[in-house]
Amino acid sequence: MHPYTPVRRAGDLLFVSGQLGVDDQGELPGDITAETHLAFANLRGQLEQHGAGLSDVVKVTVYLGDLADRAEFDPIYADYFREPRPARTCIEAGALPFGARVEFEAVAYLPG
Repeated sequence: MHPYTPVRRAGDLLFVSGQLGVDDQGELPGDITAETHLAFANLRGQLEQHGAGLSDVVKVTVYLGDLADRAEFDPIYADYFREPRPARTCIEAGALPFGARVEFEAVAYLPG
């Protein structure tokens, strides 16, 4: 067990820890496209457990193992986040947990 909380609420904000593109068995598919879709599915699942959705996300931090994967990542990202898209930071991490190619964390706004 890793020493972090997957999701934490603070007032009107919901902070979602880094999501990897792993399947139900904890396996990585090995390509940026499949990993990105799985990471979004995992993010959506975390948000939904707390009554939120992708449209509530206001900030995303993207970690890519290799910034060259951004060309494949960006169109997929654009499909999941419609206008107005969340503020975003994209960083080349060099190495991600378990050899993943992408990880992202998010902040959602849930008033009330």
